[in-house]
Amino acid sequence: MPEKNIGNADRLFRLVLAIILLALAGYYYSWILLAISLFTFYEALASWCIFYQLIGKNTCPISRR
Repeated sequence: MPEKNIGNADRLFRLVLAIILLALAGYYYSWILLAISLFTFYEALASWCIFYQLIGKNTCPISRR
């Protein structure tokens, strides 16, 4: 599992966003919104964001090794 780079506030935001996207995916029958929603759920649960890793950002309060 990748190193955590998302803090609690970001995780909560992504979780809410994932729920909204999931509802929209069901309403519009959109596979694209479903895929984005599932990936956002993964980011929230794993505390890891690929974009943050690429730019070197870390909002996780856990100290680095």
